[in-house]
Amino acid sequence: MLRDMFKKTYTLIDTKYSAPREEREADREKEPSIPEGLWRKCNKCGQPIYVEDVTNNYYVCPKCGGYFRVHAYRRIQMLVDEGTFQEWNQEMKFSNPLDFPGYEKKILAAKEKTRLNEAIVTGKGLIDGHPAVVGVCDARFLMSSMGHIVGEKITDAVERATREQLPVIIFAASGGARMQEGIVSLMQMAKTSAALKRHHEAGQLFISVLTDPTTGGVTASFAMLGDIIIAEPKALIGFAGPRVIEQTIGQKLPEGFQRAEFLLEHGFVDMVVERKDQKQVISKILGMHERKNGFFQDGVKLVKAAQAQAMSNEFMAEEAGAWQEDIHAHQEENWKKIEKRKRENRNDARSPWDTVLLSRKADRPNAMDYINALFDDFIELHGDRYFKDDGAVAGGIATFHGMPVTVIGQVKGKNTKENIKRNFGMPSPEGYRKALRLMKQAEAFGRPVICFVDTPGAFCGLEAEERGQGEAIARNLFEMSSLKIPVLSLVIGEGGSGGALAMAVANEVWMMEHAIYSILSPEGFASILWKDSKKAPEAAKVMKITAADLYQMGLIEQVIPEEEELNSETLPSVIAYLDEALGEFFSGLEGVDGSQLAERRYQRFRRM
Repeated sequence: MLRDMFKKTYTLIDTKYSAPREEREADREKEPSIPEGLWRKCNKCGQPIYVEDVTNNYYVCPKCGGYFRVHAYRRIQMLVDEGTFQEWNQEMKFSNPLDFPGYEKKILAAKEKTRLNEAIVTGKGLIDGHPAVVGVCDARFLMSSMGHIVGEKITDAVERATREQLPVIIFAASGGARMQEGIVSLMQMAKTSAALKRHHEAGQLFISVLTDPTTGGVTASFAMLGDIIIAEPKALIGFAGPRVIEQTIGQKLPEGFQRAEFLLEHGFVDMVVERKDQKQVISKILGMHERKNGFFQDGVKLVKAAQAQAMSNEFMAEEAGAWQEDIHAHQEENWKKIEKRKRENRNDARSPWDTVLLSRKADRPNAMDYINALFDDFIELHGDRYFKDDGAVAGGIATFHGMPVTVIGQVKGKNTKENIKRNFGMPSPEGYRKALRLMKQAEAFGRPVICFVDTPGAFCGLEAEERGQGEAIARNLFEMSSLKIPVLSLVIGEGGSGGALAMAVANEVWMMEHAIYSILSPEGFASILWKDSKKAPEAAKVMKITAADLYQMGLIEQVIPEEEELNSETLPSVIAYLDEALGEFFSGLEGVDGSQLAERRYQRFRRM
């Protein structure tokens, strides 16, 4: 009996579903005989593996890390809280729209083999207490190809989720459209996509999880439409299969082509997440998307409550008011120091060129330092969904005192290796498109956006021009102007030209005291106007690029004081100041709706 149980368990662990049956059977005949029961051979590395070890390891080979395919109910068991899953449309009437010969017999065989009605299981359940609609494809059922019933089950699940205001999570695993249903199968691509469009317009979340394999019409429809797209390691993901591509172009494909990591690098998925971590990551994402009503105002209440709690924890209730007055007094003292330094700027020992050099220092905190210090639960999201993931721009979702926010930063490296990865903080078109994608996502879910600006300028290479650098920057200016969410931009180092402005069309722009914000670099300014880049220090003085200059001109709203040269050791005091300032910024927007925010942003630039 024990032997039969493990034998049944390991019918799930077959990594060769994508090969024709004849090839699979021929391969098995070549394999050495291994006793059935507690041990099996990994079809990826060929090593003997202990059944219980694989089961406890989320059906991942403990020897090579290879991922075995998981049937639908096993996946649901790993994701959904025990006893909470309610299956929908478990039985649906067979459909053979083309009267294709032998199709019904094939379906009956698949039903008998898998004990499923069709190639996807849908329903509703809780994930760490968060309600969600879940759909899981099962590759054992005709390679989870999408016919009428699969399309209908997905569409019905999405429509019910929209009515019940629930997020949708779909685990895709498919060979594509179902050939036996012809054009009817093709129509399911449009049907499922249209349902997801309505779901999106209703302000609801869709998380797409891509598993091995996700190909064909499924890739070209619902699988790639997630607000957030997660992929399993090394999963095969693509429209045309690798064999088809090789036969078409007559070339051998490079190693790793169409694998999850390839898609991450090329900007088409947000993250690659190991199976053991998926429930935790999905649960965290769901938690950040549960507050939908009242715009971001629910988040503002959380921030105010956190401030009040901090006061009550530190002092007795009757002293809280006095403590708040002390905070404001401390801020006023800082502002007086800044104002004094502005008035004495001409006689200050630190020249504008000195500020330029400070803003460029290698040990100056970068955007990731601020993000990690100011926010909790940060989840980085990758890619522009068109071409690439740009390392010069990092962004994702996080929380600020419990309020979900979107954070985006232009990131410089701290050593040669990091600078190459980050392109020295100079974004390419895909970096700006990634930033805009995250901002539009934030708008859809009512999250404030905080941008950290730190770039010598947009990348000006040949490939950047080929991919539309100017259009990408212009598109950001165009779209950011009307976002119906709060946008705050903080210049933390260099704010160079349009490359900086493309992330600074905000309700308010703040600057670190030793940051700069300019039309171009002082060296470039001197070269163009005076034909001598060595006059950069003189250019820095006449360009009015320091925080003090810009505040005096009314071009920024706040200067964040730096009492000392800013580095990892002095950053905590700045973070404490910013934490309070951000809290006041959000609290000041209580009761302001999206249209008012967009109008205020428009008027801010209209007066300049």
